[in-house]
Amino acid sequence: MAFQIPEEFIEGFAKAGQAYWSSLLSGSSEAGGIADGKNIAAAQQKYWQQQMALWGQALGQPAEPVAEAVRGDRRFHGEAWKSHPWYRSLQQQYLVHAQLLTSLAVAAPLPRKEKHKLEFFTAQLVNALSPANFAATNPDVARQAMDSNGESLRAGLSNLIEDLQHKRISITDRDAFEIGVNVAVSPGAVVFENDLLQLIQYAPSTKQVAARPLVIVPPCINKFYILDLQPENSFVRHAVENGLTVFLVSWRNPESAQGHLRWDDYVEQGALQALEVARTISGADQVNALGWCVGGTILSTALAVARARGEEPAASLTLLTTMLDFEEPGDLGVFIDEENVRQREQTIGQGGIYPGGELGFVFQAMRANDLIWPYVVDNYLKGKSPPAFDLLYWNADATNLPGPMYAWYLRNMYLENNLVVPDKLVVCETRVDLGRIDMPSYVLATQEDHIVPWRAAYRSTQLLGGRTQFVLGASGHIAGVINPASKNKRSYRSGGKLNGDCAQWLETSQETPGSWWSHWFEWLSPHTGKKVAAPHALGHKKYPTIEPAPGRYVKVKAS
Repeated sequence: MAFQIPEEFIEGFAKAGQAYWSSLLSGSSEAGGIADGKNIAAAQQKYWQQQMALWGQALGQPAEPVAEAVRGDRRFHGEAWKSHPWYRSLQQQYLVHAQLLTSLAVAAPLPRKEKHKLEFFTAQLVNALSPANFAATNPDVARQAMDSNGESLRAGLSNLIEDLQHKRISITDRDAFEIGVNVAVSPGAVVFENDLLQLIQYAPSTKQVAARPLVIVPPCINKFYILDLQPENSFVRHAVENGLTVFLVSWRNPESAQGHLRWDDYVEQGALQALEVARTISGADQVNALGWCVGGTILSTALAVARARGEEPAASLTLLTTMLDFEEPGDLGVFIDEENVRQREQTIGQGGIYPGGELGFVFQAMRANDLIWPYVVDNYLKGKSPPAFDLLYWNADATNLPGPMYAWYLRNMYLENNLVVPDKLVVCETRVDLGRIDMPSYVLATQEDHIVPWRAAYRSTQLLGGRTQFVLGASGHIAGVINPASKNKRSYRSGGKLNGDCAQWLETSQETPGSWWSHWFEWLSPHTGKKVAAPHALGHKKYPTIEPAPGRYVKVKAS
């Protein structure tokens, strides 16, 4: 496969279409066919009215837009889409048909999950068929080819051939960044490693530090350095400058030798091991633990296991855009059903690797008009090279997953949602109950998150046993988290009523301009312990330094 397109993605188109036509032929469904039938008729009526208007324009009637692109759609910003009759007509026909297909998907008489699949894959089809994506129907591409005497098309073909060889769509200049040189540059050292992770301790930048360190468990489906891209947007640097001793997990990018690793290993040898090493090195009674995305799911599982064992390693828990309740997983849920999960269990569930490139394509497809089609047009049709952008460099730095861990995660989280049921899951020979996590917790969601919908993240407040602070940041899964306090951008909401109703929380919350980072540090301060002298050296006699940060593991590329 050219760009490592996952089988689930291809199968999704077929399943969604089959479910739609089956529902229409049967005339009934769990969703209720009568009201949906009216909506389908309304969509068809609107479509024919728009077509009549377009025919009228072709006969010389006033050329007011019949259909408008959605706000923020940058595909048709070029002047020719408005001024040139042929391109204007092409754009209008596309928008009219796109609106019809979208309306039919929304009105389809299907059960909720099947309807979601149909809507998602219809959007993928509609996005792919945009006239802006083809050389013959994009006026900017045609003009650039003429102005360059065809050089732009030659360069585009060269870019395509190179990307086909690497099985990826280039979204940034990969030669502009180097890990440890101009990204992931905060000073520190690897103080522990095993077959699964390296633990980095960062050097202090203040004379005194909080007695209790901060231990960060990032997602294992990406590299950790999203939290330490460059000094001006580094969460690690912000925490260090505010007097915290920071330990950060750098997950290994698994290869065939690690294809046996399980979820239990990520909990025991991963999160729990990191907490213990950080406590030993710092000499603290407890740490403050922070997890992001699936790292937060791993960390929460680990803390539930620890509490069931009678251990109290953490004074507080911070979860950044993390799902513990997978009842409504958003667009990622369209790829997961019993058939798909069983297939993964049979192929890699007993050993093997799930390629990071496939998962990366899924994440890109969820925002195709931002992360796929603009680069197809610019790279292959216009012959441009993608610009240097640290966040997109990180985004393209794929990470594999061990097959047993991945298959278990799919079934027990996304498919069966077992983590929310007290004592149902047995992890590390211990029954897991999230209610045993009784330390104070800070739960951050982001309003436009397409990976962890904020309402799903909100449900964590009803599962954790301790006192919870819920905060809703602006923007999405990444930009909403990496929002440096020094830039004073965006906003966040906090202070709403936590009673299980996310709508009521939103209504009773208050919006504050700026970054949630400052709000979080104020919340964390009472849990950090007294001030102590900053260590003169990193590591410990039991855990001496191994190599400078960012270490070896983060530099391994997915095959």
